[in-house]
Amino acid sequence: MSARNLAIQAGRDGAAIAAAWEALDRERVVARLWRKDHTLWKPAPTEIANRLGWLTSPRDMMAELPEIHACVNEIRTAGYTRAVLLGMGGSSLAPEVFRKTFGVREGYLDLAVLDSTDPGAVLALAEGLDPVQTLFIVATKSGGTVETFSLMKFFHRRLVDALGPSEAGRHFIAITDPGSALAGIAARFGFRRTFLNNPDIGGRYSALSCFGLAPAALIGVDVRRFLERAAAQADAEREGPGEGFGAGTAAARVGDAPLPLNGALIGAALGGLAAAGRDKLTFFFSPPLDAFGDWLEQLIAESTGKEGKGILPIVGETPADPAAYGTDRVFALLGFPDDPVLRQQAADLAAAGHPVIRVDMDEADDLGAQCLLWEVATAVAGWRLGINPFDQPDVESAKGLARERLAAFRERGRLPEEAAGIEAGSVRVYGDLQAKTPGAALAAFLDAAGPGGYVVLQAYVRPTPEMDRVLLALRTAIRDRHRLAVASGYGPRFLHSTGQLHKGDAGRGRFIQITADDPRDAVIPDEMGGPEGAVTFGTLKRAQAAGDGEALRKAGRPVIRFHFIGDATPGLAGLAAGLRGTA
Repeated sequence: MSARNLAIQAGRDGAAIAAAWEALDRERVVARLWRKDHTLWKPAPTEIANRLGWLTSPRDMMAELPEIHACVNEIRTAGYTRAVLLGMGGSSLAPEVFRKTFGVREGYLDLAVLDSTDPGAVLALAEGLDPVQTLFIVATKSGGTVETFSLMKFFHRRLVDALGPSEAGRHFIAITDPGSALAGIAARFGFRRTFLNNPDIGGRYSALSCFGLAPAALIGVDVRRFLERAAAQADAEREGPGEGFGAGTAAARVGDAPLPLNGALIGAALGGLAAAGRDKLTFFFSPPLDAFGDWLEQLIAESTGKEGKGILPIVGETPADPAAYGTDRVFALLGFPDDPVLRQQAADLAAAGHPVIRVDMDEADDLGAQCLLWEVATAVAGWRLGINPFDQPDVESAKGLARERLAAFRERGRLPEEAAGIEAGSVRVYGDLQAKTPGAALAAFLDAAGPGGYVVLQAYVRPTPEMDRVLLALRTAIRDRHRLAVASGYGPRFLHSTGQLHKGDAGRGRFIQITADDPRDAVIPDEMGGPEGAVTFGTLKRAQAAGDGEALRKAGRPVIRFHFIGDATPGLAGLAAGLRGTA
């Protein structure tokens, strides 16, 4: 198969894909998408008609490049060497992917992304920065995200202390929607620049807008080339998959033969497979592209997980023998044509009867085209599932419950507490428990998973490479013992990524919260430019974990929480060893 092509091997599910492609042709989905016809998804235009700006963003953003490049040149000339992006979800994931994929071009700014309220993560970054040479990018579409504003107030206070109030604002730029609270703050406190994004682009569809491209330009990505690739893909998407995908012909095209690289074909296939029970979309990548999975995870999970339906993305998983996977899996492999490992994986999975989608890319610069491709695929999957892929109706529940806990903290000076069901050494276990030990509680919790179930590790701890390894070991142990799809995410980051799906899908997930004591904490100023306030990052994180746990339980989702006194990594490693039978 030549580069920049698509192949879909249907396994045992050719009929589901064929039916979806026939409907794609019959209902003229591609033409209606590019006409921005909201009735493709719902009769009313609410949160659809004003969320389709991403379709034309690759060409629209060409006009914004002079301003972006002027800002980047100004910042480089001013002597900045580091940039820190403060954002959550759609505002942070694309810049993080670009930094990890492309690195930093010589003479440009190194970029760190901070999307955590863990005080250890905040302080570790803060203490390693030279304030004189550091630029902060505050990115939020709504202009009021609590995590982003908390981080902004914290770092602005540090810069005021180090440089004085008149100079501190020059170390900030904002990316937001017109008229947002952030836009007003940026003007009031003298931010160096404010980029006002197209408000008709939702956060998770914003990679090819100011939210993704301004940070990409700061690290030296050739954003014009990036947009040109994306614009070419948009043209191909608008033309559609071509002839031969109508009634009576689709089944013949489901196989190993190259297909047009078309997001609508992928999305219709994914929607059809999910409706048939293949709703765990597992991604594997050529190594230079691994980071792309985190952006795809949010795009697909937050867009499709609602109204009792959903497609669960699985990223970062260690490959297993194809026979170890359940019949709820579909696999997507993205990479380069000369990657022998990826091609062998595809062949082995297809031989075992699993549906396999293969997308080949020429080079990493095709990532812009891939963003557009998968945005189209996600929108079309939403059509096939009968949902609105542009809203997020269940996200607010966890936020509201976290706010209630913070209000109680301000009133009483402490957060509400629950009694542990198990106390064993440095581990406390919370939930509806029948077991006597942490290992037995975990095993019983997992044994209760039903057909088509899945597990999510929700880690409200400091993200570190060691924690990454321990969480992956626990994921792998659960999958291998219980034959379940297992995802993981750091809190509160995942609340802006996969949290919608956790509460809005069919309800077959089981959720393992992981919390730990914070060795250090940091206070959040109550107001921008003001003194220290009453709430710390540790308090905010605990309130968010408790709020999300309650929101999950109210949605009928089973939750168990393991709290570790001190470092969580040894205890998590012990749980993984227990599942493997090596403890």
